[in-house]
Amino acid sequence: MQVTLTILRYPKPRVAVALFAMAIFRFPLWFNKNISFFKLMGCGKNGTFDKHPDWQQWGILAINNKSTEINSDDTNLLMKHLYGNLISKWIQFFNCETWTIFLQPVEGHGKWDGKEPFGLLPKQTDNDGLIAVLTRATIRLSKLNSFWRNVGSVANQMAGAKGFVTSIGIGEIPYIKQATFSIWHSKEDMKNFAYQLREHQEVIKKTRKEKWYSEDMFMRFKPLQTVGTIKGSNPLEGII
Repeated sequence: MQVTLTILRYPKPRVAVALFAMAIFRFPLWFNKNISFFKLMGCGKNGTFDKHPDWQQWGILAINNKSTEINSDDTNLLMKHLYGNLISKWIQFFNCETWTIFLQPVEGHGKWDGKEPFGLLPKQTDNDGLIAVLTRATIRLSKLNSFWRNVGSVANQMAGAKGFVTSIGIGEIPYIKQATFSIWHSKEDMKNFAYQLREHQEVIKKTRKEKWYSEDMFMRFKPLQTVGTIKGSNPLEGII
């Protein structure tokens, strides 16, 4: 199993093309026999749950059953191997900036659209070191106001937390299906933020008590390698 998350960033004049791509890209991914699971997602303006979209930035999460040799010297060839010829040509033609991270699922729980795409994993392991975390949820319509009223204070503090490297807010459906992909220097740093920050603890309690989510997932990955840049830089340069 090879898990990849690719973030595409379009030039400003091509935002309309980016919206169209989210419909077009489904077809080559559906028919790609090597891909067992994929999600096409928009991105929030800030690095976590955010109701305000960044229309230039989009994401492709995919699980490929056939491993691809990682070659940072030829991004176009890498995109072709990962997602097919159409998507590769599209990215090249519209001059998209891309950043791809290769991930190894380590631990977690929950479902995504009723599936366990990363397989049955332990909830906890002894794995330490650099860690990537995917937190995603489908928010109940009746709880949307409560969710968005409470997450802002937590999101604003994550960027300044000890051990924080970077994060990206992603989602399939604005306001309803939301996710945060974050990277930390260690599991301990991530846990210190998640379980010692008072605001975050309060949100967790409300989530459970008020049953905000109809479905949720919490996954941890080992970052293996990154290729490309986003906004001109590689967030993990010198770290991985």
